[in-house]
Amino acid sequence: MALLLAPRLAYFAGVARTEHVTRAAQELNVPQSTLSRAMARLERDLGVELFARHGRTVSLTTAGRTFLASAERALAEIERAAEEVRADADPATGKVAFGFLHTMGAETVPGLLHAFRADHPRVRFSLVQNYGEAMLERLRAGELDLCLTSPVPDAPDLVARRLDEQKLRLVVPADHRLAARRRIRLAEAAEETFVTLEPGYGLRRITDDLCRQAGFRPRVAFEGEEAETLRGLVAAGLGVALLPPPTVPRPGVVELTVTAPRAAREIGVAWLADRPDTPPVAAFKKFLLSRRGNLLP
Repeated sequence: MALLLAPRLAYFAGVARTEHVTRAAQELNVPQSTLSRAMARLERDLGVELFARHGRTVSLTTAGRTFLASAERALAEIERAAEEVRADADPATGKVAFGFLHTMGAETVPGLLHAFRADHPRVRFSLVQNYGEAMLERLRAGELDLCLTSPVPDAPDLVARRLDEQKLRLVVPADHRLAARRRIRLAEAAEETFVTLEPGYGLRRITDDLCRQAGFRPRVAFEGEEAETLRGLVAAGLGVALLPPPTVPRPGVVELTVTAPRAAREIGVAWLADRPDTPPVAAFKKFLLSRRGNLLP
């Protein structure tokens, strides 16, 4: 029924507003015969009379007034949606739905947005912080235009480009037996208790893989959802963690350079393949790609 009714709602509202088929046809810029046939089909499909005919004029029946109220709300919602999508696609003032990792929210993303808006001061952003897999799900659902994630995804329905690399450090409590060291082989931490992000997070997969390369499986005591929470757990003496550098140094922990295996994570930008970009999304994508090798502070 919705498929039958939708194309005729504007015609119906025009006739109801003017109470005259000829004037409505002129306002809507359609032939009078087309409008008359459309109204007759609409009444036939609904099974009720919407108009009482009085020569060249018409008036709404009780059913017509009931139908008009809902038709006008539907048309107003369609118009609102049309205005919204046109506004979001505007090259100067449009919107970009942008996702990024929690660890990039304090410094990296604000710096990127500040630099981008120097040339695009009115572009708007809808920002989403989450872990990698959750952002890719939202990307596939059409809720995000672009996302910064790690590891860089490799999937047939996505396009991904590597932008930069971030070193990972072994974070230990300040009073830990290894705290006096500056560098460490990860195998030296094989007997330690680890605090990590939950399974499904990219950094958790990287941690598990690096420990495997070092010849052990980490003994995990605590799992969290945010890197700075893990640092707090380390500072409390509850374990050690592999983490990217903090935005601000945290007291109570020491961060050691891992010499083997090579401990780093790639940061990339991803978007849905074969989906056309609006002008603001295309501009921001071009900007991000121009920052290859210079993404991180």
